[in-house]
Amino acid sequence: MSSTPMDKPSVLFVCVHNAGRSQMAAGFLRELGGGRIEVRSAGSAPADTLNPVAIDAMRELDIDITRNSPALLDADTVRTSNVVITMGCGDTCPIFPGKRYEDWDLDDPAGQNLESVRRIRDDIRGRVEALISDLVPDTEAQPGTSTTETPQPTEEALHE
Repeated sequence: MSSTPMDKPSVLFVCVHNAGRSQMAAGFLRELGGGRIEVRSAGSAPADTLNPVAIDAMRELDIDITRNSPALLDADTVRTSNVVITMGCGDTCPIFPGKRYEDWDLDDPAGQNLESVRRIRDDIRGRVEALISDLVPDTEAQPGTSTTETPQPTEEALHE
């Protein structure tokens, strides 16, 4: 397993099947985190494939999660993560002292239509944005954005 620099936090998203909520959250964090946060996801009873409606909902925002696949949660992944975010998996997530745990109360997108999954997706996006602000609160430029430099005074302004 690769090591993570100490200044780069690692977030683990956990839900039962690792096919919908946790995959959408991981997709948002990869996209919006700008490589500043290591992203992981797993499930206590992973499905065989991703939820196709979750894939469609994320595709609407140009975020491709199709390369991901549900993974089984293991204690080592929890142990090596700084933040563990659970989404409806109950007591199946191992608890290690010193870890930050959050439980996001989100509806399960399994069996729901695209309209319902969009609402779940948008809720997840807001939570991920808040998480990023909390974990890397600096104002580094994000990929695809431009930075503005502080204008320097002109020679004329210096002599006024």
